[in-house]
Amino acid sequence: MNLQLSRPLAFFDLETTGIQVGKDKIVEICILKVQKDGTEECKTWRVNPGMPIPKQSSDVHGITDEMVKDCPTFPKVANEVHNFIKGADLSGYNSNRFDLPLLAEEFLRADINFEMKSRRSIDVQSVFFKMEPRTLTAAYRFYCNKELVGAHGAEADTRATYEILKAQVERYDELLGDSESMAEFTKPGQPNADLAGMIKFDDEGDEIFNFGKHKGKKVSEILANEPGYYAWMQNADFPQYTKNILTAIKLRNFNK
Repeated sequence: MNLQLSRPLAFFDLETTGIQVGKDKIVEICILKVQKDGTEECKTWRVNPGMPIPKQSSDVHGITDEMVKDCPTFPKVANEVHNFIKGADLSGYNSNRFDLPLLAEEFLRADINFEMKSRRSIDVQSVFFKMEPRTLTAAYRFYCNKELVGAHGAEADTRATYEILKAQVERYDELLGDSESMAEFTKPGQPNADLAGMIKFDDEGDEIFNFGKHKGKKVSEILANEPGYYAWMQNADFPQYTKNILTAIKLRNFNK
């Protein structure tokens, strides 16, 4: 069975300065946009993060400070990236937990109001972990019977992710091949209110904290009873997307 797309599906992968969503930056992004008819368009941007790339990160993806010193910063390419994925659903490998939240942070820093309400997100890793727990390299070997040459390069990982999803649709009857059902299959068991999973929805549809001393408690109640908690989160090293969601909840309750 082939992928059955109701809108374009943009596979993407980030190489970054580290793994902290709220503070680390993109050094390379590749997007492979697949149209409903299966035609493909691939673009890669090398980015100057405006901060030193730690050696441990360079050891993973091979990108050094010298290699990006003359590259544009993300705000310089943000509009081009945003326009390229306009109207498309998104897919990646571990994208729901890392790539998507970090990409959203970069857009917010560039003053672009990136939102996911009109998009679906398909995490290929989620399918793999539910069916055959392994790594990306092993997934590529298992589903595509190929060795992943150039692993941890954005384009190599992006194209491998696309090939894996197509093979997963062929292998598993549970995957119908359309974006809506695949997004439903790969989303977390308890839906997130923000992209980083710091705030989730409970069974009643209310936002609850998913970390710290207030984990499992309703956000609206904590904000009402502990006004200082809002200020602490706004000043702490949380993703800006999470802070924006928190502000929206605070304003919603204030307007009541």
